[in-house]
Amino acid sequence: MSVQTHSAMREDFAAMLDESFGTSDMAEGSVVKGTVVAIEKDLAVIDVGLKTEGRVALKEFNGPGRDSALKVGDVVEVYLERIENALGEAVISRDKARREESWVKLEKSFEANEKVDGVIFNQVKGGFTVDLDGAVAFLPRSQVDIRPIRDVTPLMNVPQPFQILKMDRRRGNIVVSRRTVLEESRAEQRHEIVQNLEEGQVVDGVVKNITDYGAFVDLGGIDGLLHVTDIAWRRVNHPTELLTIGQQVKVKIIKINHETHRISLGMKQLQADPWLGIDAKYPLQAKFTGRVTNITDYGAFVELEPGIEGLIHVSEMSWTKKNVHPGKIVSTSQEVEVQILEVDPVKRRISLGLKQTLSNPWEDFADKHPNGSVVEGEVKNKTEFGLFIGLDGDVDGMVHLSDLDWNRPGEQVIDEFRKGDMVKAVVLDVDVEKERISLGIKQLAGDPFVDAGELKKNQVVTCEVIDVKEGGIDVKITGTDLTAFIRRGDLARDRADQRPERFAAGEKVDARVIQFDRKARKVQVSIKALEMAEEKEAIANYGSSDAGASLGDILGAALRARTEKR
Repeated sequence: MSVQTHSAMREDFAAMLDESFGTSDMAEGSVVKGTVVAIEKDLAVIDVGLKTEGRVALKEFNGPGRDSALKVGDVVEVYLERIENALGEAVISRDKARREESWVKLEKSFEANEKVDGVIFNQVKGGFTVDLDGAVAFLPRSQVDIRPIRDVTPLMNVPQPFQILKMDRRRGNIVVSRRTVLEESRAEQRHEIVQNLEEGQVVDGVVKNITDYGAFVDLGGIDGLLHVTDIAWRRVNHPTELLTIGQQVKVKIIKINHETHRISLGMKQLQADPWLGIDAKYPLQAKFTGRVTNITDYGAFVELEPGIEGLIHVSEMSWTKKNVHPGKIVSTSQEVEVQILEVDPVKRRISLGLKQTLSNPWEDFADKHPNGSVVEGEVKNKTEFGLFIGLDGDVDGMVHLSDLDWNRPGEQVIDEFRKGDMVKAVVLDVDVEKERISLGIKQLAGDPFVDAGELKKNQVVTCEVIDVKEGGIDVKITGTDLTAFIRRGDLARDRADQRPERFAAGEKVDARVIQFDRKARKVQVSIKALEMAEEKEAIANYGSSDAGASLGDILGAALRARTEKR
């Protein structure tokens, strides 16, 4: 072979080699296509060009939610890490190829706000990991579902759509949400369902959730609220009394809010309204038996029939127990007899009375103890205006200050009584309507003005000194129970003798009645008036000072005549 021919062959080979390299897009760190030329146990032998082969584990062709049956002749994409290693083979990876390819697609989907498909394949702290066709994303626990779910097992290894919330390729972070997809889907579904529903429509549903204030009913893709007050006409303290989760129910659509897609439901509306014709069914003053359903601070609710409740106000529960909690008079579930006091069909209210079914203790007391009768009881309380005494029938009577004593002021006499003392009193008046009983203690001794006999004004009476005071003396008119106070100015005609200390307790003195009014209950006596009257009489009978007799002579003669007369 000539030198010229050999040189031409070398040039042809170089040209072919250059052509081969030139047409190849192989470059380390890129994704290239290769052909499966053999499968050895758990490895696939892949020709990536230039007679260079690499080996990839078969498991890299499988993954969460996918199972690839790789065979000889298949063309696949792999990531070329190095063209040749120590063994003369290419270092390739299917996982890295898929990851690179996936990141490119995911970034486009993220920018376009499109959903992506993925598979939840593992649980980590705070959430789960999701395979997005090679790229691994983080799914926070709060983004798994619309409502918190306890068991995520049914969602694992199942292909499903996700929304990318955040991407950072430099850090290799992707955060996705399944909840956002569900909410969007649910919103579209709710809108479509709501459009097909009408207020007043009767539909079937399933109780999905129960709360203190009602139950949520699934109407086939959208939930409606069945409020506790719309479950039944009767009082329902908690929805669990009539409903259970999973229960099939028939409900009526009461209201639809097309903006918020909120639906209000009712069950009682499917039944006849028990309040229709309530006036005729429960006439005023009629008595019925009912069951206590609820007790509050202001009274007790009584069920007269299913769906019909009335309120016994605390003021209508007992004749005598005024400041007692209703729970101490009746108990829940107790059967009680009540009287209809008022019916308001518009407000759906019935006022009931419990005490009206019992005998009125004030009427009973008035029947047993007419005015003037004597009763006995315990002093329950002392006030600034009198005594309260406990009487038969658990009622109280009051003794006013003015009815404690005939002669002494009540403010003074009331101090002689103590709580717990047993006392007797006279019934003065019973006002059944106002629930008042008036008693008197002084009436037990009789009225001294009534027993005063023919006592009258200007009569001369003998008095016994009871007490000597600085301003006068207290006296009792002999033969009566009347007492009077003789002021200092009425103790004597002469100013020099108007001294209370001249008198002593127990001493008897004569005086003249200067006022006696039975109606006003006033009596007043005066020693001075008596002396002046006697002087006047003596002058008339025994001469005058003008005739030459001195006043002492005249009074002396009058005194002797008075003594002789006695």
